[in-house]
Amino acid sequence: MNYETEDFVKVCKLNDLKENAGRKFLVDDVEIAVFKVEGRVYALQNSCPHQHAALIYDGFIEDGYVICPAHGWEFNLKDGKMKTGRKGLDSYEVKIIGDDVFVNIIEKKLNW
Repeated sequence: MNYETEDFVKVCKLNDLKENAGRKFLVDDVEIAVFKVEGRVYALQNSCPHQHAALIYDGFIEDGYVICPAHGWEFNLKDGKMKTGRKGLDSYEVKIIGDDVFVNIIEKKLNW
């Protein structure tokens, strides 16, 4: 494996993403929402913490935030936090290598 992509999974080609629109992907049983905004790519958890609606990929983009289409909650594209600073969505590191989009998915494990 290439050292640059270790722990990263290819999710799509950069050209597969439309500006200011999201797409959902399933990576290792984790559903993510990937957005391209002003040429930058962001990856967030796809499930809104309010009623766990898996609709974030279909959210509206405004001022650096994605707005859940079901409930109107707003999440920062860079870190997934809500405008109040509260924890919102998990965010994932993205790498662009050539025309390929890679995401580092760190699955949360519960230690019971």
